[in-house]
Amino acid sequence: MGAVAIEEPVKTAKLNKQKVRDGVATAVRISRQVFAATRQGKVLVSLGLVAVLLASSIGVVVSAHENRELFNTLSQLQSERDRYQSEWSQLLLEQSALSAHGRVEKLAAERFSMVVPGRQDIVLVPLMSPVANR
Repeated sequence: MGAVAIEEPVKTAKLNKQKVRDGVATAVRISRQVFAATRQGKVLVSLGLVAVLLASSIGVVVSAHENRELFNTLSQLQSERDRYQSEWSQLLLEQSALSAHGRVEKLAAERFSMVVPGRQDIVLVPLMSPVANR
């Protein structure tokens, strides 16, 4: 079995009206001092600097967030670029395979019954110079 601790009951303190009045009076006095101090030039400058500091810190947070979003977008776009580059390379390979001379010659022979002409079938046409046409 576990140990059991028995605590004595806590006595509730009765509110002393005088202590409450003193506390309220102290709070009012301190708030008056704070408001009086804000009228001084140094305190206003300090409050202005605090406001600038808060605005700057919020700007840093927003900038860091946008930077992360832009980096994620950049990473996605780079992976998409790499995928397109790979697809382009495959298409170039396919194009070179489809346009190979042996394949074109074979398809021409099969589909269109074309043959390579013999030496006796080749006719050379003389080149006419522009001066001869006048």
